[in-house]
Amino acid sequence: MKEKIVKKNGIRLFTESFGCEKDPAILLIAGATVSMLYWDAEFCQKLSEKGFFVIRYDNRDVGKSTNYEPGSTPYDIVDLTHDAISILDGYKIVKANFVGISLGGLISQIASIKYADRVSSITLISSGPWGDSDPTIPEMDTRILDFHRKAETVDWTNEDSVANYLIQGAELMSGRKQFDKQRSEKLIRAEFKRANNYISMFNHAALQGGEEYWNRLSEINQPTLIVHGTDDKIWHFKNSAVLLEKINGSKLITLDGTGHELHFEDWNKIIDGITQHTTNNKRMNK
Repeated sequence: MKEKIVKKNGIRLFTESFGCEKDPAILLIAGATVSMLYWDAEFCQKLSEKGFFVIRYDNRDVGKSTNYEPGSTPYDIVDLTHDAISILDGYKIVKANFVGISLGGLISQIASIKYADRVSSITLISSGPWGDSDPTIPEMDTRILDFHRKAETVDWTNEDSVANYLIQGAELMSGRKQFDKQRSEKLIRAEFKRANNYISMFNHAALQGGEEYWNRLSEINQPTLIVHGTDDKIWHFKNSAVLLEKINGSKLITLDGTGHELHFEDWNKIIDGITQHTTNNKRMNK
């Protein structure tokens, strides 16, 4: 594992890489409010051992990347998409396989349209369409919304207060698979300790932009893999069917009993799926 800071246009992006730089690249893009640590180092290492050069990174306002004052979001989702390309430039990578979870999946969709020549394939985990979905699909579970309303009772400067609250949230977002409280707490405390300004993560809630790429999924020509848990309370599982319909040639891996999470019991299935999915792209030049 090697650290690298990519700087471009005044933006500082903290990254870590796994594996050999000569191997086909995979760029891991995390969801809203979480840093690159959401992609567990062991997961990244296992993926690199399949013959990939794996990069994880902090989006703006999380971890050690550029952050802004809480309540200020002077960037949009297209800017975050450009950040992903800046990372490829920083590593001198021509094309990469994009793997995004939740918000990272939306960024991957935009990247595959806006920067089609830089994206070899996309894998969309626990995400939905960057465009209109089926109006009959349930929206975010009301229990999640109720939980978010309790955020104002948390002392966000106190690690224990934050950990106690977010562990509850992680369990709520999990599915029927065993919830590992110890693993969740370790991640939350690590996120808290390493962040430049932990509460800047809430700036992601005000993220806008990208209208010019809305409802253009039919233009995605890269091989697309959809990975979705049946118990997802953020992006309902039925959104996977919308993605399948709108992205030509896309394929689905169903994670039975998995919620809105990168559950450790699913790692091997996800890694094997990504490996098979990107096999045809392994000869792409960097």
